[in-house]
Amino acid sequence: MPTYDYRCDACGHEFELFQSIKDDVKTKCPKCNKRKLRRLFGTGGAIVFKGSGFYQTDYRSESYQKRAKEDKSSGESSSKSSTEKSDGGKGNSAASSDGQAASRKKEAKD
Repeated sequence: MPTYDYRCDACGHEFELFQSIKDDVKTKCPKCNKRKLRRLFGTGGAIVFKGSGFYQTDYRSESYQKRAKEDKSSGESSSKSSTEKSDGGKGNSAASSDGQAASRKKEAKD
């Protein structure tokens, strides 16, 4: 619900009134009780943009984007090396476990 500004032409009393858009315009002054009240034109409500991308300042600087890209690429290379280390250089761990199971079965038969 909007806030409206009113001024009485008889006594000069000014005030704000919080009322529905559907309500009738007030005409009687609450201070002097004369019917000289008029609603003033306000500046209106401010437009508020929520989210990013509406203003030039919302975008990161080129130096920030460059550093972020470098950090991302260095993070990917370190994660690849850590997965190779966890395999122990054996390659696919599922294939190596299948080979071990087959050799155990062969030993059991002998």
